[in-house]
Amino acid sequence: MAEIIPLTPAGAEAPAEPFRGGACKLHPQTMCPAFGALRVLTRIEGAQPAMVTDTGCLYGLTFVTHFYAARKSIVAPALGTAELSSGKVQEAANAAIAEAATAANTSFIPVISLCVAETAGLAEELLPKEVDGKPVILVRVPAYAIHSHPEAKDVALAAVMRRFVDTSSEHEPGTLALIGEVFPADPLLIDGVVRKMGGRVVTTLPGRHVDEIKQAGRAAAVAALHPFYRETIGVLRERGVAVVSGAPIGAEGSAAWLRAIGAALDLDEDVVERVAAEEEATARGFLASKPLQGATILVSGYEGNEMLYARLLIEGGARVPYVSTSIGPGALTAADEAWLKAHGTEAVIYRKTLEDDKAAMDHWSFDLVIGTTTLAAYAKEKGIPSVYYTNILSVRPLFLAGGMIASLSFVRDLLNRKPIYDRMLAFFEGTEEREARA
Repeated sequence: MAEIIPLTPAGAEAPAEPFRGGACKLHPQTMCPAFGALRVLTRIEGAQPAMVTDTGCLYGLTFVTHFYAARKSIVAPALGTAELSSGKVQEAANAAIAEAATAANTSFIPVISLCVAETAGLAEELLPKEVDGKPVILVRVPAYAIHSHPEAKDVALAAVMRRFVDTSSEHEPGTLALIGEVFPADPLLIDGVVRKMGGRVVTTLPGRHVDEIKQAGRAAAVAALHPFYRETIGVLRERGVAVVSGAPIGAEGSAAWLRAIGAALDLDEDVVERVAAEEEATARGFLASKPLQGATILVSGYEGNEMLYARLLIEGGARVPYVSTSIGPGALTAADEAWLKAHGTEAVIYRKTLEDDKAAMDHWSFDLVIGTTTLAAYAKEKGIPSVYYTNILSVRPLFLAGGMIASLSFVRDLLNRKPIYDRMLAFFEGTEEREARA
């Protein structure tokens, strides 16, 4: 397991951190992790989710599912205090599954088990394996066991993959599956470069069809573009699919990744080397301008790919002393963490909290904050340019030279907005004192 780096570098004075010293945090750090599982499952054609939880959780998750994931209804039993006290959770779950099976265009039924169902004793062995020929797949995502919504995506995808991946089919030579909820143009960019080397991308997961999941099981190799798909990678590794960790980030990272893909797919070494060198040369041509030289940037988020962005910023010339993420450490995060430590990042925080991020802002001086909405608001109060990581940066191209140029150019524009923030602070200066006297 990768080392968890403390917030404060050795020998430095520890910054003031509210609520530090106890496990209790008074600020909610993330939405219910089950949202991540719903985001994956509701987007699959033919999936009709049946959620087993209390009424309050159902209300909140139904809202975010319709808003962020897909316009698909969720079948669920009405579980209030009376129903939970009656000990009929198993019967209610089975009834919801039966109802889900009658919905139009249903081909399989993911049963999403949350905190209440788990603590009430929902038994997997008492659930039907299928209803009218439609597979029933249990997805356990209680918040006390799954700590972030990216990791709940992994749990959901792995559960579906275990049911549908064909273990008897042969691997298709030269084929690559990608895993990561990435910007739609990124898989196309990657496929174009991999085809130059003699291979091809056959699918990107999480996808919208069960056939894409089956295709991943037949691929010769899988690239874990995001480091939190651990269970999913485990399923494919058991299937005999070669695994390539990391992602084609920046000049150095892209070239190394392409060489690793070439080796995993057993492609011609000379061709792979030529393509990798071309990609690296294009990236370094842009980086020669040092687009982010002199900037100090904080990167924080709950998507799980924050270290990839930090690597990109550092190659662009920025100093990134602090990176935090909601996911936990593991084998798929170790290489990126080691690279960051070797390139000046002093603190990499896993399972981060808002308090960690605020303490980092008090400890270092930042020119740009890339973080959650709450952290971005805190930074703006201080006159620091800041953006919401998920909706602003995580939805843009990232990989290879094309993604690097697009991302770094956008960040450079953000840094240039500092005068606007200075005018904002000057405009509101003294407002609270004037209001207090009024």
